[in-house]
Amino acid sequence: MPKIKTHSGAKKRFKMSKNGKPIRAHAYKSHILTKKNTKRKRNLRKTSVADTTNQKQIKRLVPYK
Repeated sequence: MPKIKTHSGAKKRFKMSKNGKPIRAHAYKSHILTKKNTKRKRNLRKTSVADTTNQKQIKRLVPYK
């Protein structure tokens, strides 16, 4: 069985938790921050687990992480 190539974009965007779930960052944190309140920006800093509908695909893109 040959090795599977890791997707370069996915490799930079996702980390795996100890249980094997993909961890992602929140969107909407890069610009137009003046109209977003402090609480919202603070919550966007945190990471979250990727949705269950996308987890299988992410694991396929990042097989050795």
